[in-house]
Amino acid sequence: MDAGYFADARSTLATVRDCLRFAVSQFNRNHLFFGHGSATAYDEAAYLILHTLHLPPDRLDPFLDARLTRAELDEVLNIIEKRLGQRMPAAYLTHEAWLGDFRFYVDERVIVPRSFIAELLREQLAPWVDNPENVGRVLDLCTGSGCLAILAAHAFPCSEVDAVDISPAALDVAQRNVSDYGLEDRVHLIESDLFAKLGGSQYDIILSNPPYVDAPSMSALPPEYRHEPELALGSGQDGLDATREIIRQAAAHLAPGGVLVVEIGHNRAALEAACPELPFTWLEVSAGDEYVFMLRREDLMS
Repeated sequence: MDAGYFADARSTLATVRDCLRFAVSQFNRNHLFFGHGSATAYDEAAYLILHTLHLPPDRLDPFLDARLTRAELDEVLNIIEKRLGQRMPAAYLTHEAWLGDFRFYVDERVIVPRSFIAELLREQLAPWVDNPENVGRVLDLCTGSGCLAILAAHAFPCSEVDAVDISPAALDVAQRNVSDYGLEDRVHLIESDLFAKLGGSQYDIILSNPPYVDAPSMSALPPEYRHEPELALGSGQDGLDATREIIRQAAAHLAPGGVLVVEIGHNRAALEAACPELPFTWLEVSAGDEYVFMLRREDLMS
């Protein structure tokens, strides 16, 4: 990154359009990696600029030709420069991440929320859950920022949700988000290594977006991902250590008729090879049917 580009930008850029063009050019020139909420340099630049200027995140066009004050231009260029220089995910710079219409506070104590399970919760896990109002207890394993636990509390309005993570630092972030949504009475945070401290608790639904990156992929992660907690990403040589343990213990913690829903990244073939006896149901999400599986309690006990 050339500091001279920014010195020149401060004296020549004037409008939101100018800043957007400059940011996209710099992001592409420096080969940034996207995957924490934005898919392209354009999307990420637009998000950072709108956020910094306190403008609606979905309303770029009306402001493109607005001239910036000197102070506004400095703020916009500062966040663009940080994104380039630190190779930090945008969510850590803005301290926010979105899943649909839900906003969550995030920082480097948790991975940036990006779970396909969020899409399934918008549909209340239909058709696998017949009556959402009959769901009494939900477990979210590896809760991180607490995002899926909060989405589950909204999807199943009569439920109590246990949100589990091994990291006390992550649970501090989750507590902030739970409080922001006023769900302290329904979402209960528990420090535990998966099921270790849950005793005999049983649930109608168990959700998990556990660590699932395999060792070769961990060694090749781009700089943006290296800002995230390693504990929340890697899971053994094949990426399935946590998933295997969840499958092994889930039946004991599912109520009769209960369902287990787990996200596993690109590991479908490896998981099916490791557990050929299990009748996985692969759930359709926006990226396809290879990323999230569902098993019923009865499937796990057969």
